[in-house]
Amino acid sequence: MARSSRNRSRRRYALRDEDLNEKIEELVQEAMARFGERPDAEPIRQLLVSALRLAREASRSDLKLANNALKELRHAFRIFSPYEGIPKVACFGSARTPLNHPDWQQAHEFAERMVEAGWMVITGAGGGIMGAAQGGAGREQSFGVNIRLPFEQRANEVIAGDRKLINFRYFFTRKVTFVKESHAIALFPGGFGTHDEGFEALTLIQTSKSGVVPVVFVDEPGGSYWRDWHAYVKTHLHTRGLISDEDLSLYRVTDDLDEAVEEILSFYRNYHSSRYVGERLVIRVRQAPDAAQLEALADEFDDILTEGEPVCGAPLPEEKGEVPDLPRVVLGFDRRRIGRLRQLIDRLNDFALEAPSPRDAGPRELWTREFTAEDEQAEEEDDGP
Repeated sequence: MARSSRNRSRRRYALRDEDLNEKIEELVQEAMARFGERPDAEPIRQLLVSALRLAREASRSDLKLANNALKELRHAFRIFSPYEGIPKVACFGSARTPLNHPDWQQAHEFAERMVEAGWMVITGAGGGIMGAAQGGAGREQSFGVNIRLPFEQRANEVIAGDRKLINFRYFFTRKVTFVKESHAIALFPGGFGTHDEGFEALTLIQTSKSGVVPVVFVDEPGGSYWRDWHAYVKTHLHTRGLISDEDLSLYRVTDDLDEAVEEILSFYRNYHSSRYVGERLVIRVRQAPDAAQLEALADEFDDILTEGEPVCGAPLPEEKGEVPDLPRVVLGFDRRRIGRLRQLIDRLNDFALEAPSPRDAGPRELWTREFTAEDEQAEEEDDGP
C-alpha cells in the first residue's frame, strides 16, 4: 500500500530515542553558548545524530574509517579557512618528472605567474611536477595536500614542515579537499593519478556536483601529451556520442603559458561564484549585464533556459547573506548541459570592463540536493525502535 502524503512529509532528522534527542539538543545549545551562535547549528546536531546511529550500526573498522575521514576533513577545513578569500589553482602532474624537464619548467613558471596574479597554488606536495609548481609558487603562497603512500610520495622540501601541508590517509578526503578549495585546475603530463584527477574534475563539473571552474591541460612547448589525449577524447568519446559537443568547452589544451594563465584569469573577469536555489541558478557577477545584454543571452542560450529570460537582481533570501554586495543573474537551468553553461559564463565575462581584484574569491561548494521525504524515509526504515 502506498504511503499517505502525510507519512511522506519531511520530519526532523533525529533518533527515535527522545531521551537521547534531548541530550543532543542540550549539548548543541551548550556548545553554541561556549563557541558563539552559528546560523548552521542544525548540521552540527545532525552530525551527532549520525554518529550515534553509527555507534549502533557500524563495525569497528567502519567506525575507524568514518572517524578518521571526518578528522581529516576537519583539519583541512581549519587549515584553508584563513585563506578562503584568495583564489587557488590546483596543479597536478607526475611525481617522476625530472628536474628541468620542459614539463617541470612549464609547471614552475605557471605557478610563478599565477602567484604574480594574486593566486595561491595547491599541489599534492610530492616531487616532480608537484615540486616544480610548489617551488614556483613559493612556501608562503602554496598548500601541500599530501597522500601517505608506501613509496614515491614524500613532501617536497618547499612545503615540508609548513602548517599548510596536510597529510591524508585517504584519497577520497584528499579529493574532496582539492575540489572544494580550488578555483581552477591545471594539469601537466602525468600517470594514472593525474588522469584520475583530470577526469574526476571534469566528471564533477559535467554532472553538476561541483561548480564550473576553468580546467587547463598544459603541454611542454611543442609537446603532444595532452594534444594526443584531446584527440582520443574527440575520436572515441565525442564521435561516439559519449559526450556532447559543448562538453569540449569544459577544458582547454595548450602548450602556451600565456594561454593557460589567461584561460583561468579571464574566467573570473566578471563571473564570481554561483549556487542553486531550487531549480534556479544564481550567478554572482561583478558587473550586471544591461537589458540588451540580457536579451542577447536569452537569444543565444534559449536551448538551456527553463524559465524564460535571465533576470538581474539583488541577492536572494535563500543565499543567507553570501557575497551580499554583488549583483545576480538568475536563470532557470536544469543542470544538464553544463558545457553550454560554461559558454554562457564566458559570454558574461565578455561583458566586463575591468579585471577583478585577485583577492576576491567566491565560495567553492560541492552541490547536493536536499533529501526528499522519500530519501529520509528510506534511510530511517531500518532505524529500529
